[in-house]
Amino acid sequence: MAEIIQRDGTWAFDGTSVRITPGLHRSVPLFRQTYGEITVPLEAVAGIVYEPERKRGRLRMRLREGADPLLHATGGRLPDRADPYRLTVDVDRSGVAEYLAEEVRHALLLDQVPGEPTKAYLLPGPPVPVSVRSSDGTVSFDGTQVRVDWADTSDRVKRATGPRVINVGDVVRVEWLPNSGLEDGFLRFVTRETVFSKLPAEKDPYALDLWGNVSRDLLTALVATAVTARLPHPSAHAGAELEHGRDQEREQLGEYGDLARGRGLAASVPPPSDHHDVLLRRLRELGELHRDGVLTDEEFTRTKAVVLRGF
Repeated sequence: MAEIIQRDGTWAFDGTSVRITPGLHRSVPLFRQTYGEITVPLEAVAGIVYEPERKRGRLRMRLREGADPLLHATGGRLPDRADPYRLTVDVDRSGVAEYLAEEVRHALLLDQVPGEPTKAYLLPGPPVPVSVRSSDGTVSFDGTQVRVDWADTSDRVKRATGPRVINVGDVVRVEWLPNSGLEDGFLRFVTRETVFSKLPAEKDPYALDLWGNVSRDLLTALVATAVTARLPHPSAHAGAELEHGRDQEREQLGEYGDLARGRGLAASVPPPSDHHDVLLRRLRELGELHRDGVLTDEEFTRTKAVVLRGF
């Protein structure tokens, strides 16, 4: 067991996981105290380092991409002090911090934990139900539905629509930007119906405009994370996008494929109208297919020659 206890919190490593407990001191941000204890399995860790400074050092843990719904929901926008994966360390405890970091790194090597992105969330996110009162209203999530009750200061359009209830199955993604005190933030639930909406947060009935107390508004990240944890994992979106890209390639190869495979089909040669623009477009598309590895050098050369002859 390796453990370090500081005013900001406690980190303990038992060989299989790192347990992060926030401190109770008033200097610990409200977000950290509210989020509570986090248990990070070793397989979710990408790396850990102790960064010494003159007066205080910092213990910093990096997680594998896709392992934590909190990091995905907040997109790296959490203020440093609210980041649960950073611990301020007093100088006289730097040796303990170095020892804990070395123990975790040693375990990562022994267990051969991969560094590539995960295919599923390895941390659960905050428990539900969760409810947060923000400057624009109160947002709640019970695990299946999001409910937003607007504040008296909300835009009249929002108040006119009444409480907003959104089924988690209708949510495509969650967008979150913290209120910095200088610029407003927002919490937006993008659904299939609103995916192309361009409404600003102050008028969007699917978004909370965060403009008030910075510490209080930061708690909306709890709801953003809880909802994100119950949405399809980012790797599923990446797989869908990859398949969509392959479909596009197949569609393009429907035009070029027979030529690229040496079958000599000339039907894909464009009609003699706007020859110059069409030729440039065809050559550009061929070049992209070649760079992406869809066409080999030989196929690219042969297909390019056929297209040029057609023009």
